[in-house]
Formats: sequence, C-alpha cells, structure tokens
Amino acid sequence: MAPALSRSLGASSVAALRPCARRVRAPGPGSVATRGSGAGRCGRGVRWEAGSGSSSRGRLVRVRCDAAVAEKAAREEAAAAEEKFEYQAEVSRLMDLIVHSLYSHKEVFLRELVSNASDALDKLRFLGVTDSSLLADGGELEIRIKPDPDAGTITITDTGIGMTKDELKDCLGTIAQSGTSKFLKALKENKDLGADNGLIGQFGVGFYSAFLVAEKVVVSTKSPKSDKQYVWEGVADSSSYVIKEETDPEKMLTRGTQITLVLRPDDKFEFADPGRVQGLVKNYSQFVSFPIYTWQEKSRTVEVEEDEETKEGDEAKESEQKKRKTITEKYWDWELANETKPIWMRSPKEIEKKEYNEFYKKAFNEFLDPLAYTHFTTEGEVEFRSVLYIPGMAPLSNEEIMNPKTKNIRLYVKRVFISDDFDGELFPRYLSFVKGVVDSNDLPLNVSREILQESRIVRIMRKRLVRKTFDMIEEISEKDDKEDYKKFWESFGKFIKLGCIEDTGNHKRLAPLLRFHTSKNEGDLISLDQYVENMPENQKAIYYIATDSLQSAKTAPFLEKLVQKDIEVLYLIEPIDEVAIQNLQTYKEKKFVDISKEDLELGDEDEDNKESKQEYTLLCDWVKQQLGDKVAKVQISKRLSSSPCVLVSGKFGWSANMERLMKAQTLGDTSSLEFMRGRRIFEINPDHPIVKDLNAACKNEPESTEAKRAVELLYETALISSGYTPDSPAELGGKIYEMMTIALGGRWGRSDTEAEAATTGEANTETDSSEATVTEVIEPSEVRPESDPWRD
Repeated sequence: MAPALSRSLGASSVAALRPCARRVRAPGPGSVATRGSGAGRCGRGVRWEAGSGSSSRGRLVRVRCDAAVAEKAAREEAAAAEEKFEYQAEVSRLMDLIVHSLYSHKEVFLRELVSNASDALDKLRFLGVTDSSLLADGGELEIRIKPDPDAGTITITDTGIGMTKDELKDCLGTIAQSGTSKFLKALKENKDLGADNGLIGQFGVGFYSAFLVAEKVVVSTKSPKSDKQYVWEGVADSSSYVIKEETDPEKMLTRGTQITLVLRPDDKFEFADPGRVQGLVKNYSQFVSFPIYTWQEKSRTVEVEEDEETKEGDEAKESEQKKRKTITEKYWDWELANETKPIWMRSPKEIEKKEYNEFYKKAFNEFLDPLAYTHFTTEGEVEFRSVLYIPGMAPLSNEEIMNPKTKNIRLYVKRVFISDDFDGELFPRYLSFVKGVVDSNDLPLNVSREILQESRIVRIMRKRLVRKTFDMIEEISEKDDKEDYKKFWESFGKFIKLGCIEDTGNHKRLAPLLRFHTSKNEGDLISLDQYVENMPENQKAIYYIATDSLQSAKTAPFLEKLVQKDIEVLYLIEPIDEVAIQNLQTYKEKKFVDISKEDLELGDEDEDNKESKQEYTLLCDWVKQQLGDKVAKVQISKRLSSSPCVLVSGKFGWSANMERLMKAQTLGDTSSLEFMRGRRIFEINPDHPIVKDLNAACKNEPESTEAKRAVELLYETALISSGYTPDSPAELGGKIYEMMTIALGGRWGRSDTEAEAATTGEANTETDSSEATVTEVIEPSEVRPESDPWRD
C-alpha cells in the first residue's frame, strides 16, 4: 500500500499525516478493513489520520486507501471461496499403485463407493442414538445411484453423515487416511459408546478406486455439524485437488454426500449403462443393510384415445364414445436393487426351512430345493458367518464337475461381496459342489487372490468350512429315510471318492461316506461299516475287484472260490474307485485286498492243495515253457472252482482294470505302461477237465502240436476273461473258428463231399502255411550281384 500512497500524495500531504496515539490489532486472515470516521486502517494495523490543513488531500488519501482495501478484500474473499491444496503424499506413484495394482477389475469402483456410502449411513445412525439432532432434518437412510449415458456420468448419493471442510481435507486429501478407521478407533477408546460397529472401509483407499473409470470426480457433501456445503474436485493424474463452498441453490443437499464421476471415454459406454449398474449393485452390494435405488428405464401399459376422422354431418358417430387403445410407454424411475436380505445375519432359530430354500434358489439361480443346509457362526480366533447348501442335483455340464472355479462359494466382507472366483482357497476341489455364502469381519475389503493364498485367516476358515460340510453330509447319511443319501451319492459320490485321493488328512471322515455294490448286495449300496459288520470273525481283510461294469464284476472268474466260501467282495465299477481304495489302504485296521492279484490268502491252505501242487508241478513247468515270456510263472490257483484258468497280475503292478484305464488316457505314456504293467501269473484249476487233459498230454505227448495249440488258446481266452486285451484279437478269433470247425465236424449231417472238401481245404491251408514259413522270399531290393564285395 505504501507505493500507492506515495504516488497519490505530495510532500506536504505526507508531512501532514501523523500516526494515531492508539495502536489497533491487525485483522485476522480474510478480514476486511472497514472505513471509520475520518480514519483508514491499513494492513499493518496502524491507523492514520489526515491533518486539518489539507482537507482535500485527506479526502484523496481516503479514496485511494478505500480502493486498495476493497481490492484486497475481494481477493481474500475469492481465495476463501476456492482454495487449492496439495495431497499429503507422493501422489503420482501412490495413485498409480492404487488404480492399477490394488484392484484387479475396474467394476469394483462401484462396490467401494457404495461401501463408503453405507459407512456414512452407519455412522449417522450410530451417532444419532445419542444425538437426535443429527437426524432432525429428516430424510430416509438410503443410497441412490443415477447413471447418465448421455453425459457419461454416474452420480452416487447417500443421506449419511456427510463431511465438513476439515474432514474433506483429512479423508480425501490424505491418501490412505480413513474416516471410518478414525471413527472405530474413537469408539474403542470411549468405552461408553460401545465397541466395533462393524463398519466397512477402514483402509482409506476405496474412494480412489473411482479413478479406475473416471477422469474427474466431484464430491459435494453437507454435514449436520456445519451450515455450509462444500465441494471437492479432483482430476486423475493430478497432484492437487480443489475444495470450494457450494453456492448454487439447485445443488444444495439436506444432508449427506453426492459423488459424481465423469467417466473416461473408454468406460462411459459400459459403466454409464443403467442395466450394467443395476447388475453390479446386485452382484456386489445386494446385502448392504441400507436400501440402494438405481435409476432405471421402465415400461408400462396405458390406455389412450384412438384418433378417428368423422364424416361431416354424421351426428351418430360423433356422439359415440371414442375408441381406446392400449400402448406401451417408457419412463424412468427409481428401482430397489437390493431386495434380498442377508439371511446369515439372522439367528437360525428365527428362520424356517422354507426361507433357507428360497434364499438358496434366488441367490444361486436354482430350481430344486437343496438336499441339506447348515447355518453357523464361528467366533474366537476368526469370526465369520456362513450358510452352506448341498444342491439337489449334480451339475448338468461336465465342465463344472471337479472344477475348482465353479463360483459356488460367495465371499463377503461385512455384507459386501468380494469374490466367487477361488482356486481351492476356501474349499478343496472335491467339495466344489457345495454352494453357500461366507461373511467375514476379519478380512480386508479389497482382498485379492494373493492375500487369500497367504492369509492365515483363510486357512482357518477353510478348515472349519470343510468340517461343517462333513457334518452336513453325515447328517444326511444317518437319516432313517435313505432316499436322500441315495440321491446325494448318485450326484456327488465321485466327489467323495476324489477326496479319498486328494485329502489324506480327512480319510477317517471320508471313508464312512463311501458306498459300493457287493457280491451279496448287487442291487443296494452298502457302506464300509456295514461290510465290516457282516464279516466273519476269521476274515482279516476287505476284498474287492475292479472292473468296468457291474455285470463284468459278477461274472469274473476271480470271485468263484470267495463266493463259494460266502466271503463278501466289493465291486469297484467306476474308473475312480480303484485309485480311491488304494489311497485308503485300510479301514478299521482291515486291509483292502484286490482279489485279481497274486498271493491271495483265504486261510484255507490244506494238505489237498499241497498234493495238487506236487502232482501238477510238471504241467506248470510245461505250460510255462510253451508260453515263454508271456507269463512270469504258472501255478495252481486257490481262487478258481469252475473256470479252467485265470490270469492274475503281480502284487505291485497294475491290475487289468488299471491297465485298461491307462491305455485309454489321451496323454498316456507307453513307456510307463510297459514298466507298470508288471508280471502276469497264469493260474490253472487242477479240477477242471481241460487242465486234466493237458496234464495227460504233458506226461504222454509233450511234443503234441494240438496240445500246444490248446495251451495257446487257453492263455488267450484267459486274457479276455481276466479283463485284459489280447494283442491280436483277429488271430485269437481265427483260432477259435478253427477249434469250432474241428469240434463240429459235420455233426448235423453235412454231406461227405462237403466234409472232404472242407478237410482238403484245411489241409491245403496248413500245407501252404507251412511252406510259407519254410520258403524264403527275397525282395528285389535284396538281390545282390556276384560282384558285390559284401556278398557272403
């Protein structure tokens, strides 16, 4: 101000000015200097008066001083109306981390902003209990979301607690500064107000997820603690933000906060769509405890008068009532998006079975009632609530079976949906058919796959969820009505068997749930407990046979002696059965024994068997000589009663069923097939006529061609009856046809001429085949000239 004064006053005028005797206090920031009687107050706090000798000059001084003061006051008022602040962080890097690293999907911005609005409503409701004036201005506690496709904006409005100017700077100006976290800390420190109110956003970064899709964010907020409404404006990729006072009467709020997102050009077509917004709210926030309304286009039918032209002079038609027609018109209105209430937040004693079933059908788009459900709350080290269901039927699509990413388990944090895309973090793969919701207060809202994989809380949750699922399945199995468990086993039995393979820690809980057909119960399925109860006292093992069908199991030659001795055998007829049983190994200290493998012990070794072994030792050696490397050894069988022979696998190799399955694998390894095939043992029944005839041939005509051919045919037939696949089915078929021709031999009156022709044809065939084996055929490429130096 001094330069202005020096330019306006002459030397005499300056000399005429004298300071006042009384000093005045300097004005505060933003105050405006006022004009007094014959005095002016400058910015330094000293009042000057004009001398009486120069009144005109004094008036000039007052005019110039008043102009300078008014100009300064205008500047200060403008600065107070709009102030610029700097973020309290290295924003460029931190914002980049939040926007591009903290969140996996852009769509979660709406979840975060709705969660913040829910927190604001929760805080208002909580504080309103002790201070009713906060709710005095009326208005329902609600959230409204209005997308505008034309403008490319989304507006989220809540009637919550709102924010003052200082709170705007603290909460939105300092990144990772959470108003909710401060509020909860204050609650815990003040014991009179109570404990944790279960608010959601405690990390202070949820608001900035808006910049995932927005290039500009405008926050207009009105707190009951303040008479003024303030507006916060921030732009993406900027290190500063603006706070100003709202002066537009049309934009005034009664209470709460309104967030307007100006969407990026690439995102406005997706996220400004009302249908998309409605879907996101139902997916992520349908269980928020406050009503959420979205602005939606609707249609209704109305009746309108139909315009008809009337002819002149036709009074009758004019007097008639005009025809009406029905048309469909479109209009916009608010629609409640979260109609479904969180059933898990209520007490199980207050909920009926019908309500559980309705929630299941609506939440998971099912049409059948669940087979069972369980509703529980876990407290202590980890606190969470859950409702789990066993579906009424298996998935229709084969892709969903054994798929760990079935989206059947929905994880919530304080009623806000987090994810349903898990890869075994909450449930093991074999329980992927279980559907339900899990709501935890201990997990962070912006939980990611990495946090889930490493979280100790999730591991504890998984353990308890699996235990509750087993309890639910056991309840079905123990019901008097066995139809429910029969339905369960038909739909999900394969999953339980998979659990026996993958989850060794839960074998004791999985094994009692298994069900099998047996040699004594071909129609009904029995449990391992029932099998053990039916065992005779001297039986020390649980016997089983693995085949490809129930009919194959019933007719297998391995069963003959066991059925004769009234020993029950489990039928494993599904591909996964054999692997599951091998992983169990024992049940109630009883070993599982495959009756198709060597060294089968039935506890009936006696003198007769020893004598048979000695008598047929020569035959076993002779048969082994004929078969060569096709079998590891030939021995007398303890498992046959009516069949002449059987081919069993080695104790540590694959069974015939397993070999068949491994051959069918798309990516099977032929080298491992040969290694794991193991040795095959040819067992013969000494009481069968064919074996007795071969025993006589061995002693009397060991070089007989017919006897040797009979041994070959016997072996290849045993391959098929034992479940193996012959190396050359066509060759085996030819041998069978030949034996049939010899056996039939004109039995039904064939003419002698035809018989001789057939016999001659057979003889010629044998001769040709023998000559073919003797004659050496030299290919043209193998003919060598006499001058060939390599010629022998």
